[in-house]
Amino acid sequence: MKNYLRKPGPGLVMAMLAAVTLVVSCKKDNSTSTTPVPDNKQKVSLYLSDDPGYFDKVLLDIRSVEVLVDTCGKTDDDNWPDRDRCWWDEDRHDRNSGPDSCQLWDSLDINPGVYDLLTLRNGADTLLAGGIVAKGTMERIRITIGDQNSLVKDGVTYPVKSIAGQSKIIVRVRHNEWDELSADNLQLWLDFDVQRSIIRTWNGKFILKPYINVFTILKMGSISGKVTPWDAYPVISIYNSSSDTLYALPWRSGEYKVRGLKAGNDWNVFVNASNGYQDTTVTGVKVERGKDTRIGNIQLHK
Repeated sequence: MKNYLRKPGPGLVMAMLAAVTLVVSCKKDNSTSTTPVPDNKQKVSLYLSDDPGYFDKVLLDIRSVEVLVDTCGKTDDDNWPDRDRCWWDEDRHDRNSGPDSCQLWDSLDINPGVYDLLTLRNGADTLLAGGIVAKGTMERIRITIGDQNSLVKDGVTYPVKSIAGQSKIIVRVRHNEWDELSADNLQLWLDFDVQRSIIRTWNGKFILKPYINVFTILKMGSISGKVTPWDAYPVISIYNSSSDTLYALPWRSGEYKVRGLKAGNDWNVFVNASNGYQDTTVTGVKVERGKDTRIGNIQLHK
C-alpha cells in the first residue's frame, strides 16, 4: 500500500473533527416507497458520502443533479477502468454523450445549497437527490455546481475553483452497480474523495478536480471499530491486495466506519498514529455483502 495521507497537526484535527453539522441536509429514506411508481418510470435515490481529507471544512455548492437514462434498456460496456469514472462534462464528450433517440437526461429533486463534505464520513451521509425518472438503464449522473465552493484550512477560508470554469461533473455508473430495493426503486451512494479532488497549486491556491466513486449498501460491506486514545490523532487506512484503499478519520469518541468495501476480500486496517503513539495494523479482516464487520477496539500505546 502506498500514498498514506499526511499526519495532521493536533489543532487541525480537533478543528476538523468538531464540525458535525451539515450546512444543508435532506431527509433520508432507505425504505421501499409506498407510493406506486407509474408505468415506464422508476424511483431513484442518490446519497452523498465522503472519503475525508485534511481540512477543517470542504464546502461544495451543488445546484442540480440529473441522470442519463437509456430508455431502450441497452447496457454500457462494463469493462472500463475505474479511473474513467468521473470527469468534467465540458472537457470530454465520449461516444455515449452524443444525441441518441434512446437516451434522456432526467432531472432529480434536490435541495440546492452548500454541503460540508467533511461531516459525511464514518457512515454518515445525506440524501442528495431523488425522484421519479424514465424507466431504463442509468448510465451517467451529472452534478452541476455553483460558484460558492470553498475550504477552510487552519482556520483560513480559501476559494475552490475548477481549472477553466467547468461546472458540470459527470459520474459514470455501471448498470449492475445500483442497489435494487425493488424492480422500480433504485439507490446509490456517491463517495466524494476529498483528498484526491482538492489539489493545491504552486501559488497556494486550491483547484477542484472531482474524484467520485460509487458504492451500495446491499451489495458491498463495511468495517467499523474504535481507536483510542483521542490524543493519538489516528488516521485509518483500510486496504486490500488489489491496491484498493479507503480512509477514515475517527470522531472524537474514537469511533470510525468505512463503507463501500468489496465483499469476499481480505482487508487490512492500518492505524497511523501521532503524538508519540505507535502505529498498528489489523490484518485479514473479512467483509461480507450487506453487513458491517465490527473489529475489536484498538488501544494505542507509546
